[in-house]
Amino acid sequence: MTHLSVEMLAADATEPITSAGHAQLGIAVLAGIAVIVLLITKFKLHAFLSLIIGSLVLGAVAGAPLDKAITSFSTGLGTTVAGTGVLIALGAILGKLLADSGGADQIVDTILARASRRSMPWAMVLIAGIVGLPIFFEVGIVLLIPVVLLVAKRGNFSLMRIGIPALAGLSVMHGLIPPHPGPLVAIDAVGANLGVTLALGVVVAIPTAIIAGPLFSRYAARWVDIRPPEKMVPERASDDLEKRPGFGITVATVLLPVVMMLAKALVDVVIDDPAAGTQRVFDVVGSPLIALLTAVIVAMFTLGRAAGFTRGRIASTVERSLAPIAGVLLIVGAGGGFKQTLVDAGVGQMILDVSKGWHLSTLLLAWLIAVTIRLATGSATVATISAAGLVAPLAADMSTTHGALLVLAIGCGSLFFSHVNDAGFWLVKEYFGMSVGQTLKTWSVMETLISVVGIVCVLLLSLVL
Repeated sequence: MTHLSVEMLAADATEPITSAGHAQLGIAVLAGIAVIVLLITKFKLHAFLSLIIGSLVLGAVAGAPLDKAITSFSTGLGTTVAGTGVLIALGAILGKLLADSGGADQIVDTILARASRRSMPWAMVLIAGIVGLPIFFEVGIVLLIPVVLLVAKRGNFSLMRIGIPALAGLSVMHGLIPPHPGPLVAIDAVGANLGVTLALGVVVAIPTAIIAGPLFSRYAARWVDIRPPEKMVPERASDDLEKRPGFGITVATVLLPVVMMLAKALVDVVIDDPAAGTQRVFDVVGSPLIALLTAVIVAMFTLGRAAGFTRGRIASTVERSLAPIAGVLLIVGAGGGFKQTLVDAGVGQMILDVSKGWHLSTLLLAWLIAVTIRLATGSATVATISAAGLVAPLAADMSTTHGALLVLAIGCGSLFFSHVNDAGFWLVKEYFGMSVGQTLKTWSVMETLISVVGIVCVLLLSLVL
């Protein structure tokens, strides 16, 4: 068989593919990914458009009729947005309420007021972990940069000693913990349990953030000893507010969706009877949609009203939170379309067939695929989505815990060595006033540490779970 049939494209390829079919599919995958990489890096085309074109190239090289490739892409885009788009939007609303109400500043100020000079890097990774839980990485950087610069300046710290722990906390949350877009899409693609993934993600995130944050910052501060650039100290959101929500209620609001989803996972483990009334109730209460929607509604009162916001101000905050995520939703949706094109073309089955003879852990294979795409495209989200689509068939016979670990392995791989093709690289460089070389020695090494330590933790967990 030298090319794919229409039937094979229209369904998950269940029949074994010959070596010729494997070769053609392999070339198709490389061509599709190469086009995406080239368009994003060389021609600076938006990832949304690059993913569309790459999907069509993949289908064409695989020998599929163009209309079938378009259908596959459209189906994948629609399914992905339907499954994760609402959650991303709710997460953005919660993050905006947290920022504009001064709740994030309240968390920061309270923890810093109780931290000694020696414990300051540990306080920064804790702050970043809490603040970064419901919000996107870029928003977290914007929120925490003023704090990082002020703490470094007032305490006469090297900027790296304070900045690296904050960046590590944010990055680990972004790559491993739902409701961030990458983990959510990967969970959906491989059919993992969200609650179990969240719980194991926290287990992996804690040692990873500690090693890549406070511990590594000691060395980063020696390699790059710089002081905060004066021009980059922006005003904080709460500086113009007469009052802001309290520390306890703010933390409780941020953690509410996490607690609801973890409660569902716990009930699933304890009861394990889908027909039981209690489990059915927690299936609803702990669903990501209900958990995040509940947190948003609660936040309108505990954060918005507590900051003195009128109903009009709250409505305006919600409205302004949605515009910035349009690009994220489009990229995530297009990534889902690319993933579905991979699946319908039989690439997942091809990997399943080929990898049967390999003596390589599925978790390690998923990590390596994500690392490759991350290095090529610079996008953690694109790497997560693409890798999840490629290895999804390998999760079919996995246990619940190993399915969750597969998601985390992909997430770890998606964070590997951020460099000049990653928007986050330039964001950190400009905010901290570093050169490209200094950014590579600090931020890029930190990202690599997160990726490597994370996959080591995942592999260790796979041995005992």
